[in-house]
Amino acid sequence: MSASPAAPGSTALAPEVAARLKRDPQGLVPAVAQQYDTGEVLMMGWMDDEALHRTLTTGRCTYWSRSRSEYWVKGDTSGHLQLVKSVALDCDGDTLLVQVDQVGAACHTGDRTCFDAGQLPVSAPGTTST
Repeated sequence: MSASPAAPGSTALAPEVAARLKRDPQGLVPAVAQQYDTGEVLMMGWMDDEALHRTLTTGRCTYWSRSRSEYWVKGDTSGHLQLVKSVALDCDGDTLLVQVDQVGAACHTGDRTCFDAGQLPVSAPGTTST
């Protein structure tokens, strides 16, 4: 039997913060990690109430791994830390923006960001291909 994310209201997350979150059916919210000083988008992970609580109170990003069904703190095994500078909730309450100071690679492949693997071709009028 696999573990599940913590149920809303079952953690120490401040009730006023928990009330603002719009979670998916598994109780998760996408969390976009961004380098605080450059705006570089680093990665996207999933947080539930407990992961968000840990992130807010430890200053290190904690995510819920859907594939491993467990919490993981970015950098605990790789040494590639995400030191939290700020956390914001979007206007709909369904996405978190976590501004971090990334130490080392953000992607599990060793790339600086999870978006280094290549851009998709865009051929829409008015776009610029890089």
